[in-house]
Amino acid sequence: MIDVKSMGYVRVASTDLSQWETFAGKVLGLAAGRGPNPDNQYWRIDQVSARLVVFPSDVDQLAATGWELADHRALQEAREHLSKAGVDFEEGTKEELDERRVQELIRFSDPWDNVFELFHGITYESRPVVTPYAATFVTGDQGMGHIVLPVLDDVEALRFYTDVLGFRLRDSMSMPGEFVGKEPGSKVWLRFLGVNPRHHSLAFLPMPNPSKCVHIMLEVDELDHVGRALERVRKHGAPLSATLGRHMNDEMISFYVKSPGGFDVEFGTDGLTVDDGRWVARESTAVSYWGHDFGGGQ
Repeated sequence: MIDVKSMGYVRVASTDLSQWETFAGKVLGLAAGRGPNPDNQYWRIDQVSARLVVFPSDVDQLAATGWELADHRALQEAREHLSKAGVDFEEGTKEELDERRVQELIRFSDPWDNVFELFHGITYESRPVVTPYAATFVTGDQGMGHIVLPVLDDVEALRFYTDVLGFRLRDSMSMPGEFVGKEPGSKVWLRFLGVNPRHHSLAFLPMPNPSKCVHIMLEVDELDHVGRALERVRKHGAPLSATLGRHMNDEMISFYVKSPGGFDVEFGTDGLTVDDGRWVARESTAVSYWGHDFGGGQ
């Protein structure tokens, strides 16, 4: 089995890095880091050298999500498991390892062309992270945050992510099939999957998305930091995708803002942590207890 410990990093392709400089630094309040490639942007939220890397491209979309494993042995076991499951993967080149600042890396795609990178040995910094607005991000054994990916087949996605990649089902939510172009009266599933105490690190929506990502979530340690970020969204004219609300499944208080990559960033606090030994997966009947107007409050 693959023993993923957490979501380690996200790599984003961009046609306009200046938009990301404003969005990541001034709206989200991430700390600008340094990295090997002067053309790329490296953003920090904790001691890891870079959690978000934005690089120049002719498209705006998610390029890859990095998932952290414990060590060389765990990555070797992952190689063997993927081979047995018939999943083709490639080894990271020396240049890729140097740019990501990891010791080893393999890359593969899921059946819907979402790119996964499994790695170990990422670098961390002696310089403390000083975010522009003094927010502390919730990371540690919970990793960078969570990501929601687009898939085309919710049944096969659940099989692939649990049986092949080793994610654990934490929660489900059903949606009318017609929302995603299926026949009226049918049902599709959003599934929320975890690998550590964070309620979910990966979820999927059975609906194509040109940005190759539905949203990425970053968590801060205090509600005030969420409120201040919401004020910066207004100040910089960033498009609000969903108003402040509290989710039903992971209990997070958050808002959603559209990134220059075309996908949303959920910015929240007070997310639920779970103990796998005692957790029971259930079906939530609503997105949120309150708030989260996905009309952006219009």
